[in-house]
Amino acid sequence: MDNIDLQVLKAASEWRRAGHACVLGTIMRTWGSAPRPVGSNVVIRDDGLVVGSVSGGCVEDDLVARVRAQGMSMQRPEAIRYGVSAEEATRFGLPCGGTLELLLEPVRAHSAIEALLERLEAGRVTRRTVDRTTGVATLEDGIGSDELHLDDERLVAVFGPSWRLLMIGAGQLSQYLAEMAGMLGYQVTVCDPREEYADTWPVAGARLVRTMPDDTVIAFRPDRHTAIVALTHDPKLDDMALLEALRSDAFYVGAIGSRLNQQKRRARLIEHFEMTDAELDRLHGPVGLKNGARTPPEIAVSILAELTAVRYGYRIPEPQPVGAGQHVEAGCRVD
Repeated sequence: MDNIDLQVLKAASEWRRAGHACVLGTIMRTWGSAPRPVGSNVVIRDDGLVVGSVSGGCVEDDLVARVRAQGMSMQRPEAIRYGVSAEEATRFGLPCGGTLELLLEPVRAHSAIEALLERLEAGRVTRRTVDRTTGVATLEDGIGSDELHLDDERLVAVFGPSWRLLMIGAGQLSQYLAEMAGMLGYQVTVCDPREEYADTWPVAGARLVRTMPDDTVIAFRPDRHTAIVALTHDPKLDDMALLEALRSDAFYVGAIGSRLNQQKRRARLIEHFEMTDAELDRLHGPVGLKNGARTPPEIAVSILAELTAVRYGYRIPEPQPVGAGQHVEAGCRVD
């Protein structure tokens, strides 16, 4: 679940408490190309106000027009399909003749939106099951790898962080990375056993643990929805985490440091811990896409850009600098 859909749920809850009627839309199925993934949400208020996105704009415009023309007369969930014909696909901005099917449900007390938000604020991944006949929703614990399920009787959608990010080090870069990662739907944990970072972690919603990095990685039980990034510049901490991370199922393992430091790290891990070349080839280091980033927020952007590419199966070739960095102030150049 991404941050956009969390905004949708909050809007639905606030509008209902304020006395407005509203309809929650969920993408149930797509065919061909679609701008937003299955499970994405939108909510439309009785006066046409909309939060969220299922298409990038055109489908939302049509939904608002329907609400304004027909009012909020819907009493039970209804399925609606867009883009069945090439003409409709073009009209609704669906690329390559794409088609999407939505479930529209009037938001009522039995929709369990407030209870769902409470669970999400507590960090609990939740399966929300909607009875397609009555609209009654039930909630139960889920796991990050759960996927949307649909049949003629129910829609089961998964809410909550589906991806996890474990960072080693609670420095300034980690603060920016934690804030941005939260916006992308990551459940963020930061590990730093150093005393000087014990009481200064400022990012709400990102958990700080003070156990040793190797123990933390083992306890974390990394899976294919887990990324681990070492950011301390201290080999005693970073290497301990990488030793376990590179032998885990984590989909991404990265470490900050120059190319020279990465070479030294590789030699250390081979010599002292008998790591194999195949294990070390999984390491992204220097971490992040090579885009000239220099400041902590820029480096955080580059890390998350690479995480996103790896998640979706893309490998981006290393870019070549243009103009020899003529717009960079003296002293800021990096190799």
